Amino acid sequence: MNDFDNFGIMLPISYKSSLSVETIKRFFKAIASMGYNQVFLYTEDKIEVDNEPYHGYMRGRYTQSELIELDEYAASVGLELVPCVQTLAHLSGLSLWGDQYKMDARDVLLVDDERTYTYIDNLFATCKKCFKTDKIHIGMDEAMWMGLGRHMKEHGYEEKSSMLKRHLAKVNEIAAKYGYMEPMIWSDMLFYGWNNGVYVVPKQEVPQEYKEILPKNVIPVFWDYYHYKESQYSDMLEMHKQISDKVWFAGGIWNWIGFMPNNYYTVKSMKPALDACRKNGIRDVMMTLWCGGGDCSYFANLASMFYLAEYARGNNDENDIKAKFERKFGVGYDEFCRLDHVNFITDNWKYVDHPRNCSDYMVYADPFRGFLDYTVKKGGSATFREVGADLRETAKKTRTYGYIFEVGARLCELMEVKYELGVKLREAYRAGDREELRRLADEDLARLPFLVRAFGKAFKKQWDRENKSYGYEYWAHMFGGLEERAKYQHKRLIDYLDGKVESIDELSWELLPYKQKGESWWYRNHAASIDLCAHY
Repeated sequence: MNDFDNFGIMLPISYKSSLSVETIKRFFKAIASMGYNQVFLYTEDKIEVDNEPYHGYMRGRYTQSELIELDEYAASVGLELVPCVQTLAHLSGLSLWGDQYKMDARDVLLVDDERTYTYIDNLFATCKKCFKTDKIHIGMDEAMWMGLGRHMKEHGYEEKSSMLKRHLAKVNEIAAKYGYMEPMIWSDMLFYGWNNGVYVVPKQEVPQEYKEILPKNVIPVFWDYYHYKESQYSDMLEMHKQISDKVWFAGGIWNWIGFMPNNYYTVKSMKPALDACRKNGIRDVMMTLWCGGGDCSYFANLASMFYLAEYARGNNDENDIKAKFERKFGVGYDEFCRLDHVNFITDNWKYVDHPRNCSDYMVYADPFRGFLDYTVKKGGSATFREVGADLRETAKKTRTYGYIFEVGARLCELMEVKYELGVKLREAYRAGDREELRRLADEDLARLPFLVRAFGKAFKKQWDRENKSYGYEYWAHMFGGLEERAKYQHKRLIDYLDGKVESIDELSWELLPYKQKGESWWYRNHAASIDLCAHY
């Protein structure tokens, strides 16, 4: 990259899904051909570690031979493969196994405990064995529960800043033992403590005690995926330069809001971020992918990954970028980005200021008691039908990635019926319109189990093409639960209409709005989880 020394992608292999080795190689080849020169492999507990048999146990972990194979393949296509681990928080996979690991609270390791540092030593030793690079990212982000569990019970309350400083010094010492002389950390814990839990703040002086947390050799990585003003990124980068002269930036490729990506918002938010990096002399950048469950294919963001690679080398000509993308991938840039449109149901997509994910949370929403039905806009079902037709046409044009567009088309097919169903049922029930209820039972609720099954079949095809088998059990339960619930609701509505039951109590409730932070994608996701967990 002309403007950056390192311009990479962070690929997570840490959550429910475990990409197959062949899929990871396919991904490496694709991004290397765009001009990326690094991959950060985000692992949490999903790799085989010497002397740690519970590490990734029954979770589809990657063997050391697989990691070595991936490292060698990455090098063969011009990529440096960097381990990206966690040495403090985000280790819920370890918390499953009782006192095999010493946890403080939730997913946070117990600071100062000997078992914690034995584990980290074993982890670094394995990374040194499997990856040729002398770089390592040691995580340490979002450890908000540090010191609030077992540590507080055993030692009393202690400020997080002092705990973090002590823990980081110890981890840095272990890293040096294995030749990792400049480990990287996510920088948010250097800001939360003096900003009331807020990370991104206007430019100001960083308190001295937080500057002193970071050893001189440790590299802070500023991550931000949410803004679209250069000044917001620049303010934070300037504050990071108060802490260290070795700052990296991590942006976001939006694939973590559900089944479909948001290439549009990725470009909108990351162009000003890259401009801010140039302005502040930041030479090292990674773009992160955070899809947690395998619901969104990483290849669904090829368009925005390509765009950012071109922009990073100084290409500001959008028409040229789109023409190059079509020559490379055999499908038009805007056609590829129609995957985004599955979530642009209630807004003109060109004017969406933040990511939406109605196609995700409305999959989980329950037609009888879906408390997010207050967000439904009438006419959305017709839009799903139009978008689904577009995706089917695009699927025919790309044999390589057609399966991703088929998932989107089947999702639209399901949403065409389900998106407004809860609203229609509630209105008809409360109005006493039995004729409309009968129609909805016969035409919509009766179809719902088959539409769920068709979407699940397309999703399973995507899963089998890209992933190891581990993790699919979650989706089997989810799709099975949605199908069974739809069958139950259909029978219950028919029984009500036939006089076998007196009422459907759920439909009598007045819905209360679930509003937080402007109904952002994050809270919609959280709310969808509530709705799903309430049933399954």
